[in-house]
Amino acid sequence: MLDVTRLRVLVAVARHGSVTAAARALNYAQPSISHHIARLEAETGARLLQRAGRGVRLTDAGLLLAARAEEILGRLDAAENELAAHVGLREGRVRLAAFPSALGTIVPAAAARLEAESPGMDLVLAEAEPADALDMLRTGYVDVALVFRHYQQDADPQPPGADEGGARGTLLLDEPVHLVTPADPVPAAASAPPPGPPDLAAYAQRRWIAGCERCRGYLIRQCALAGFTPNIAFTTDDYVAVQALVAAGLGVTTLPGLCLRAVRHPGIRAIPLPGARRHVFAMTYGDPPDPPATARLIDVLALAADGQPPAA
Repeated sequence: MLDVTRLRVLVAVARHGSVTAAARALNYAQPSISHHIARLEAETGARLLQRAGRGVRLTDAGLLLAARAEEILGRLDAAENELAAHVGLREGRVRLAAFPSALGTIVPAAAARLEAESPGMDLVLAEAEPADALDMLRTGYVDVALVFRHYQQDADPQPPGADEGGARGTLLLDEPVHLVTPADPVPAAASAPPPGPPDLAAYAQRRWIAGCERCRGYLIRQCALAGFTPNIAFTTDDYVAVQALVAAGLGVTTLPGLCLRAVRHPGIRAIPLPGARRHVFAMTYGDPPDPPATARLIDVLALAADGQPPAA
């Protein structure tokens, strides 16, 4: 059986890039780090480190084991935290990773409700886009990850599933995606869009502003369904900056409801796009049931997503 301490040493070398830095991070003597790695190599029968100039680097086997070790150690730490809370050794703690527009809307409302109900509860927050949040969940650094997936009702056979790679999802929100344009009339040189529901094809000649990688991919797909490739002039994950760029007449974009709920620039016009939706899920990892603190966090997130204020 692999030794947990040696796995921690390997993960530290992988994170910090050298034996010296790993020793400093773990408060070990450098020869102790080398000893643990040598013993781990003997246990696995694989070479895990190799010389690279004056330093070392992980071999392919080392990289594989370090990635798995990080997940294993994270789950062990999570189990220790959950058990400590369960037997009353300390107040409960729950950790959440969420994307920016959720952190600007439903998360503060949920946190306020949780604080009112359980003043001793320690809620730890981290900002992360969906892919990174799921990695943090699987490796045990958070207990809940908020993620989103896009859905095009007239093109996709069914809504996105809740589960992914061992993680279980609870649907919190099914929100519209809006076409966002300047509030003022378009310049005379540009063709004015037709009245009624927005048609993306009417904006084929305009400059576009794209967001995160997932949002950019969904935008490109929406435009492709409308028969054109968007001219993406700006890319930023900051939905406040996106709205300011649109208001300044530098392009048009699409934004989901939470981004507009968090903040809305007075110089924009936002109209829901027919069939364009974004589903927001609260993800947990492992077999049910979830620990009480985790389950309650998901409950209050659902209430906040539904717009219900905390009880007075």
